[in-house]
Amino acid sequence: MKKKNLLLLLLAGTFSTTALKAQTPPATWQEHWFEHNQLLTRVFYDNDLALYYDSDVSSSVTWPQQYLGDVWRYTKRTYGFFGDDPHLFAVFHTNKYSGGHPSGYFDASHDNRDVIDVGPGPWSGGGNDYDLTTHEVAHIVEGDSKNAHGSPAFGIWGDSKWAEIFIYDVYVNLGRTSDATRWYNLMMASSGDNFPRAGTKWFKDWFYPIYNSYGGNKVLNRYFVLLSTYFPKSGSDYSRGLNMGEFVHFWSAAAGVNLKAQATTAFGWTGDYESQFVAAQAAFPIAYATPDPIVVNAYQDINYGGYGVALPVGSYNLAKLKAYGAKNDDFTSLKVAAGYKVVLYADDNFTGASTTITSDVPLLDVATWNDKVSSLIISANGTAPVSTLIQAENYTSMAGVITEATTDTDGGSNVGSIDTGDWLAFNSINFPTSGTYKVEYRVASLNGGAQLSLDLNAGTTVLGYLNVPSTGGWQNWTTISHNVTVTAGTYALGVYAQTGGFNVNWIRITKVADAASAIAAKVEQDAKDNEELVLYPNPVAKEGTLTINVPKYNAAAPVQVSLVDLNKRVVSYKKANAKTVTLSTHNVSSGFYVLIVTNGTKQYTKKVLIQ
Repeated sequence: MKKKNLLLLLLAGTFSTTALKAQTPPATWQEHWFEHNQLLTRVFYDNDLALYYDSDVSSSVTWPQQYLGDVWRYTKRTYGFFGDDPHLFAVFHTNKYSGGHPSGYFDASHDNRDVIDVGPGPWSGGGNDYDLTTHEVAHIVEGDSKNAHGSPAFGIWGDSKWAEIFIYDVYVNLGRTSDATRWYNLMMASSGDNFPRAGTKWFKDWFYPIYNSYGGNKVLNRYFVLLSTYFPKSGSDYSRGLNMGEFVHFWSAAAGVNLKAQATTAFGWTGDYESQFVAAQAAFPIAYATPDPIVVNAYQDINYGGYGVALPVGSYNLAKLKAYGAKNDDFTSLKVAAGYKVVLYADDNFTGASTTITSDVPLLDVATWNDKVSSLIISANGTAPVSTLIQAENYTSMAGVITEATTDTDGGSNVGSIDTGDWLAFNSINFPTSGTYKVEYRVASLNGGAQLSLDLNAGTTVLGYLNVPSTGGWQNWTTISHNVTVTAGTYALGVYAQTGGFNVNWIRITKVADAASAIAAKVEQDAKDNEELVLYPNPVAKEGTLTINVPKYNAAAPVQVSLVDLNKRVVSYKKANAKTVTLSTHNVSSGFYVLIVTNGTKQYTKKVLIQ
């Protein structure tokens, strides 16, 4: 079993027989590219970021540690695999090398690492510093995502109009609301560029309308999936650049609608563009259809960590998995939507051993399936889901709202700043049978007094109204509900703020006849969530003591606690007959470890950092 972001996860005492090699970034790194010749010093690293400064960068510059780590984690979870080394190598200079440049894992020039190299500082951590560094990460995405090398659109969007929407999306999904607003206002006020015609406003007239109307980061990701799937390559390298007609065609396929009218607004529409567009539709016959919902998320690491691959219903051989951003034999955990199943195959083209997964799996069986999936098939599980859960931030279109990080259970994002007249719309919501449905909303409101309504097809049918109470804070969450009557069919579902002043995290739709089952399932899931292991302190000092509190303690069985290092050795062990157990870190070296706790039939694993 290979290294999983500096962390080996072990299950039930079963160990992989493959040697593990930790990937520790070098303490120093000699530049050898362009005019760069500095000896760099590593000043920080974690599982995702390796940060290097030249001798003129102040040691007081610490903001990149958290910010760039967050950016890279988000990038990998959204766009997938970026090489075997999980780190973004971020290089900072002061008083030299103005601007920045990227390099990706395909390129030997920077030792086959994912690199951003920026200067000249002084790196106060202001908005421009965030913009510049995120801009360089955008180049890595366009040039090295989906197991493909090169940027066929670079000749069209230059350096780089793509980065403008990438930066905005990163700020939105990291919950950096003020930065997102600042960047949005800056882009909307832009006087434009001179390509492909004078006055072109790439963000305002092209990228933001697509992003806002057709799925946010999902439409951005789909563009790169489609490019890797269909556009010609020689080996891993794209063979040529896109022409404008092909560019509009691939973005139309990603959005699921014909974007010719949008392109005309943004770029103008020439006879050459028309000919290229028609030829692209013939050469790359991709339907402009509403994309299927994501029902399986596959992850590189335990507990849904590392890079992620988002998959709708379909069959995925190895080539297709790579186009979606995966690597062969690299999945460790899965999230599977209710009502769906995924059949995993050990070999390509749906051959070899197989197993069927119908629910979330935080760690695939180490002996048989962890890092051993080469193809898979996703399909409905024979029965409709008991409930349809809609994450509010996954709207198809909206007016007036923002997306921000949430502290609600399960984390993620919520939709906020909902004022009177604002709305959200979700395409292709299916009501399988006619009848009464219970609709629940996870809401927060500082002052209350708000009211929402639920409608179909842009307000053609209003299903009902519901008051939103005060919860005492914008991140204090409660669930409200009402019953509505719907005729079977697939609709655009809308939530409209009759009176504003509330946030929404999610919406859940349940057929009333199935409500009891849905509640039971939720109770069961809540019970599982409550079984999370409690340990403290973490990080723990060398020569210190860990305290472990076992949830749902079984007094009839002993508690066995093992601390395991990256080489699969048990470095500390204790057996006790108590709910609360302490474990010494005496003579244990600094680093990452896995704590394995067994109590009867229950087993828990958790990462521990010893400092």
